[in-house]
Amino acid sequence: MKDDSERIERLLVLLLLEAMKNSSQKEKAWKLNQAGFSNIDISELLDTSPAVIATYIYSRKKKKLKKK
Repeated sequence: MKDDSERIERLLVLLLLEAMKNSSQKEKAWKLNQAGFSNIDISELLDTSPAVIATYIYSRKKKKLKKK
């Protein structure tokens, strides 16, 4: 059963990434983060390092706080 749920999760990620193919890597990282993926998972999906993803997420959250 676990294999099926992992396949479904990967399929959903592929669909999300396909829908966002014209978006920046930062935007993709943010959306995947909002969907509950870890920085490590996101970095593997976007072929980058977890540190880069952490920087994207941190800068986005910091920007949101400044707007308030």
